Amino acid sequence: MLPQWANEPLDATCKSVAITRKRGCKINSFCYDVLALSIIGSDMNLRQLEILRAVIRHRTTVAAADELALSQPAVSNALKTMEAQAGFALFERVNNRLFPTAEAMALYKESEAIFALHAKLENRVRDLRENRSGHLAIVATPPLAYSIIPSALSGFLRRRPETRVFFDVRRYEGIIEGVLSRVAELGFALGLTHHPGIAHEVVHTGEMVCVLPPQHPLADKPVISAADLSGLPFIGLERGTRLGEAVRDSFARAGAPFRPTVEVRYCNTACVLAAAGVGAAVVDPFSPLQNGGNGLVVRPFAPTTHAVAYMLWSEAEPLSRLAKAFLNEVRKESAQLARTAPHQQHRAESD
Repeated sequence: MLPQWANEPLDATCKSVAITRKRGCKINSFCYDVLALSIIGSDMNLRQLEILRAVIRHRTTVAAADELALSQPAVSNALKTMEAQAGFALFERVNNRLFPTAEAMALYKESEAIFALHAKLENRVRDLRENRSGHLAIVATPPLAYSIIPSALSGFLRRRPETRVFFDVRRYEGIIEGVLSRVAELGFALGLTHHPGIAHEVVHTGEMVCVLPPQHPLADKPVISAADLSGLPFIGLERGTRLGEAVRDSFARAGAPFRPTVEVRYCNTACVLAAAGVGAAVVDPFSPLQNGGNGLVVRPFAPTTHAVAYMLWSEAEPLSRLAKAFLNEVRKESAQLARTAPHQQHRAESD
């Protein structure tokens, strides 16, 4: 038995009347604010398939029209057009309900993959728009990799669970190489010299600090000078490194001898040794924050020695939306660090 609408004449006015969606559409359906002529042709299109699928699910044109935010006549006319194009019946009416034919069900099943792909693409567009998915590669020197970057990364990924991140810790030279070779989109380092092809932004400006074991004879001084450290066990940073040379220059400016008892490459190593009682050390302001400070006493160091954190990226390509979003997280962490900086003069265990 043919459905009732099949015996009705095709409404010729549908060729000039717009098929428009109602406000408050219940589903994320395809856009129907086009002329009805766009669904009349020799081939069945996606809009027609969506109407077919809605009628199969609901068994009435009224319910299908309500789901798709269309008028009931528009759905009926679309079904007539589809049957005319296909050359066979798509529905049979039984007790005022429409039941799909075997051919209609075959179309329904075959179109399942199409609509699943469409939904996946819509989700992908939404994720890209909201920076919720994708891949981001980051490299950083140890002071930043173990301080400001982890907290920024935690907040960044909490809001973007589908994002995947590659994160590597390297020396300064490795940061430059990684960014230039595009192994990483973003690099973070303390200090910077000009490198062709690399753009940069300052993400934090701080000062080198002196770290001491709790029972150190200088622990009660509010500020530690280079001269104060003369003649005492001292942990120095390796010659030839950026921070190592900066500390040596500070001692030279103060007219104080630089005679380290132990020389290390990384500031976090110096902090571990200082906490163990090996001696005092002058390090970047980030490294003492690791692992709760290990009970270190942290004091300002004189003369003032700046420690500037930079974000680096290749000038060959603009930053991705994900990279820009992560940079915003780093800026937030930098602002938080700046607010807590005055309290770094106390023992780490009392912070």
